[in-house]
Amino acid sequence: MNSKKDTSETGCCPRFNPEAWDEKEVTWTEKLFVKDQVRSFLHIPLNFGQVMVKNMEKIERAGASAKETIVLSDEKSMWGSDIYIAVEKDFVGSNAVKISGTFLTKVFEGPYKDTGKWMRDMNSFVTSKGKTAKKTFVFYTTCPKCAKVYGKNYVVLLAEV
Repeated sequence: MNSKKDTSETGCCPRFNPEAWDEKEVTWTEKLFVKDQVRSFLHIPLNFGQVMVKNMEKIERAGASAKETIVLSDEKSMWGSDIYIAVEKDFVGSNAVKISGTFLTKVFEGPYKDTGKWMRDMNSFVTSKGKTAKKTFVFYTTCPKCAKVYGKNYVVLLAEV
């Protein structure tokens, strides 16, 4: 998933540094992303890989790869989610969107089936900071194959406050 394949141990996703994202406050002003949709069945993504490959190929062809690979998911329903892939520039054929806001972040590690527990833990974390989450994104830091190689499946939750 990473356009900078030569800097990655796997030729795909770079190794993730959880300390850079754990319990931080991040502010974005019109951060540029390419938006697409993934079909799901009871929150289980059905075509995530296909959607990612299609978009990453477009992004690389356009020379729009971001310095840091950030892939966010917004689970709208049990039947689908919006995904957002960070890019450096808009390009023809992209569905570019800008995200602005302040986010509290927290890193989790484990199987995706723990996402419900992570969401509850994230809400507790946000509340402990005296804030209320308006919206929460899931940041998938590596693809499943790379997570297996690295031995860690890190996921970051970003709660807009």
